[in-house]
Amino acid sequence: MRAIILSGGLGMRLRPLTDDKPKALIPVNGRPISEYQIEWLVKQGGVDAVTFACGYKWERLKDHFGSKYEGVPIDYSVEEEPLGTGGGIKKALSKYPSDDLLVITNGDIITDLPLKRMIESHRLGGGISASMLVVPYRSRFGVVKIDKLRMIRDFDEKPAFPDVWINGGIYILDSKRILKALPDKGDIERETFPKLVTHGDLLSYPYYGEWNFVDSLKDLSELEQTIQTRSQA
Repeated sequence: MRAIILSGGLGMRLRPLTDDKPKALIPVNGRPISEYQIEWLVKQGGVDAVTFACGYKWERLKDHFGSKYEGVPIDYSVEEEPLGTGGGIKKALSKYPSDDLLVITNGDIITDLPLKRMIESHRLGGGISASMLVVPYRSRFGVVKIDKLRMIRDFDEKPAFPDVWINGGIYILDSKRILKALPDKGDIERETFPKLVTHGDLLSYPYYGEWNFVDSLKDLSELEQTIQTRSQA
C-alpha cells in the first residue's frame, strides 16, 4: 500500500525554521517530523511505499531521504506551482495509477492512530470513495466556567469537546474512484469532499487517542514536551 505525504506548503507560521527547508523536515526533538510519519505509516498501516507531494524546497527532502528510508521506497511528486492538497494528490496519483487503496496524510501530523483499523473500516464501508479521520475539537484557549450569578467557578485548560469533530488530516482513498473527483488545482477539503458528501460517499473514522499537528512554533514546543513526557513515563 502506498502513502502520500502532503508536503507542498510553505510553512509560513513556522518561520524562521522553514526559511531553508520544507515543513516535513522540521525537527521534533531532533528528528524530522516526516521520519516519525514514515515509521508510523509502516508500523501501524503496513505501508510499503511513500510519495512526498512536494514543491517548496523539495530538494532538501530528496537530500535527506534519497530513494529509500529504512527499506521503504521513497519518491517525490514535485509541483512546479502550488496545486493545493487535491491537485497535489491528483498529480501524485498520475504517477501510480492503481485500483488499490491509498493512505494520505498531511505532513504536519504525529499520531498513534491504529491505521490498520481505519483501513479495515474503510474496506467494510462497501465501496466508499474516501474515509476521513475525525478527532475531537480541542480549544486553543482555556475555558472559564461561570454560574448564574456570574461568579467564576472553575477553569478548564484547552478542553476537548467530544461531540464536536474536526478533520484529522488523514484519509483512506479508493484510488480509482477518487481520481475523477480530484481537482487539477485546489484543495481536497473544499473541492472534493463536499461533492462526496452530497452522494453519501465519505466515511468518517472517529478517534479519541493521541493526535498532534505542527502548525506553529507553539504547536512544535507543545508536541516536543508531550513526546518527552511520554518517553519518561
